[in-house]
Amino acid sequence: MSDFFSFEIESEQTVFYAAEELTEIGRGVLSLRQVGSNLHARAMMILQETYDLGADTAWVMYGHELEEGGVVISGGVEVTVGDQRKVLGPGDAYYFDSRTPHRFRQVGPEVCRIISACTPPTF
Repeated sequence: MSDFFSFEIESEQTVFYAAEELTEIGRGVLSLRQVGSNLHARAMMILQETYDLGADTAWVMYGHELEEGGVVISGGVEVTVGDQRKVLGPGDAYYFDSRTPHRFRQVGPEVCRIISACTPPTF
């Protein structure tokens, strides 16, 4: 009986992930596909982000623990970090202390795709 109540969550040992195995954690016009379904005991979160036309993370900027960075693969995104704002396109990148309030907003005529990472996994 004690074994039942004292189970430990096993950390995920998977190394490779097929595209269809990424875990969707976004909603609506913002797709956030997470590499790995179980981030327990992981120090980093990797996302494949897709911002459909008009997608926005929020009207109110938000912050969370530590650092995040990413590279724009296609399309355009306006990134606001504190009082800094810049429109990024394919090949452009960002890296900042994510405790600073921030926001992402799709801009331009095509869907925006970003590969990003944050540490520690926070959402």
